[in-house]
Amino acid sequence: MSAWIVSLEGTPAGSQAAMLLALLAAILHAIFGAMQKGRHDPWLMRGAIDINYAVIAAPFALFVVPFPEPHMWPIFAGAFLIHTAYKFLQAMAYTRGAYTVVYPVVRGTGPLFAVIGAWLIFGEVFTPTQWMGVAVLLTGIFGLAVYNLIHVTLNRDTLNMALGLAVLTGLFVALYTTFDAYGIRATADPFTFLMWFFMIDGLVMPVVASLRWRAMSAHLRPPVTPLMKRGLVGAVIAFFSFGSIMMATRLDKVGEAAVLRETSTVFAALIGWLVLKETVGPRRIALMCLIALGAVIVQFGS
Repeated sequence: MSAWIVSLEGTPAGSQAAMLLALLAAILHAIFGAMQKGRHDPWLMRGAIDINYAVIAAPFALFVVPFPEPHMWPIFAGAFLIHTAYKFLQAMAYTRGAYTVVYPVVRGTGPLFAVIGAWLIFGEVFTPTQWMGVAVLLTGIFGLAVYNLIHVTLNRDTLNMALGLAVLTGLFVALYTTFDAYGIRATADPFTFLMWFFMIDGLVMPVVASLRWRAMSAHLRPPVTPLMKRGLVGAVIAFFSFGSIMMATRLDKVGEAAVLRETSTVFAALIGWLVLKETVGPRRIALMCLIALGAVIVQFGS
């Protein structure tokens, strides 16, 4: 499969596959974010997800995929540090603000800086039409965040802090998107990057989650078995979500994949409405349509 994926790089078929993979990543990322914000404490949920995907990835990393080339170890170290900071910021934001407010700000900040990063690192240039698409998409995302900010009643006292953390998290989204795109292109086999990344990336948050769980009062501690079951589901989603967007960045332009992934905000709003029982009205639906329209303009404006 690796050889087939590599053969698609830079081809029209590869571009089409990258678009579909980025959209798949958007759907899965929205589900993943809702899981982390849902029933359990975000720190505990993240720890359960990470330990599951590290355990799943380990045998593939050690015994199935080709061993990483020597130049990959500094790349893995950089990815580990960036993702750890990202996860800390995201968990801090989710514990202080409503999901439908925090998530759009995170996802709105990310693509703009990812496009700039793709220009600086990979020499990618957007056309004026594509920049118009980015503007439309960001208008919808930040409009959705402002609308939610005005109407949300949950965690109002910590909302300003949550928004600041959401912006920082978005910056790290852009950072890991461009850095990981560089990483997956730096190795001959893309699955080598993915399996070793998941194994290494899953080392920190389980320890943090365990310490947090132990510090909780006995009546507040969630049962471990249900938490780990949800963590297993989240781990599977993470494999396909992160794997899809990374494959998309290897097959085609990093900036376009980053923008398309941010249609996850639309799916997140739907999840917030259908699953988390957060209110959705006609204005929010119109803003979600703007996000989708912006993504379409970016994709077909090249």
